[in-house]
Amino acid sequence: MPRPWNPSPAIQASFALHGAAALGVLAMPGHWPWALGALAANHLILTTAGLLPRSALLGANLTRLPATASARREIALTIDDGPDPEVTPHVLDLLDTAGAPASFFCIGSRARRFPALCREIVARGHCVENHGDSHSSAFATFGMRRMHADIAAAQSTLSDLTGQAPRFFRPTAGLRSPLLDPVLARLDLRLATWTRRAFDTREADPQRVFLRLTRRLGAGDILLLHDGHAARTPTGEALIVAVLPRLLQAIAESRLNPVTLTHSLA
Repeated sequence: MPRPWNPSPAIQASFALHGAAALGVLAMPGHWPWALGALAANHLILTTAGLLPRSALLGANLTRLPATASARREIALTIDDGPDPEVTPHVLDLLDTAGAPASFFCIGSRARRFPALCREIVARGHCVENHGDSHSSAFATFGMRRMHADIAAAQSTLSDLTGQAPRFFRPTAGLRSPLLDPVLARLDLRLATWTRRAFDTREADPQRVFLRLTRRLGAGDILLLHDGHAARTPTGEALIVAVLPRLLQAIAESRLNPVTLTHSLA
């Protein structure tokens, strides 16, 4: 069910600025360059915010688990761009061995290609979340109708395949526009990004990826890795497969408890 959209303070200020600029030009037409300059600066700020995945200027953004989850020493592993028929099964086996649930942000079009694998993710105790249908690199430039259609298509696919409706959405590379927040409200989804990311789609050194994820590792962190589009080590192994055993060991040694994003809200 849709939920009410509550614009962020930055978006409310933007609305107010547009209204003030329009009224100002009507009252003093000669001042239109000032009004245009103010609007250009406003749009530059909003565009910059959309290029910062962890920014909350455009709307609520889950970059850390709630305080109650942190108090329980919980941490979230989130895995993007799958399902991948070669990498995801290895990831599931490693998570099983450690007894660590994770949240898989799946691409709708890939889920339709590998439906059994998508169902297996849920059957093994993990959650499937929404990573869009097309995973387009131009997602942040989509108009509201196209953005809604892309997210809704993935939501329908993932819900139908797994019997579990995603509760969270993550855009391609975390990039977005001011149009995303009202679309997510209509679809009753929450934006979730990360505390730290591995850059494991382009980094071939497992040690560097491991250090990025574990430096200052603490309760409440949301970690981002990739099973789809994973970079490869010099020996051809997917980065996530090479790093995950050490990462899970470091989490256990830090006495942190891996949970899904959904569980963290309980």
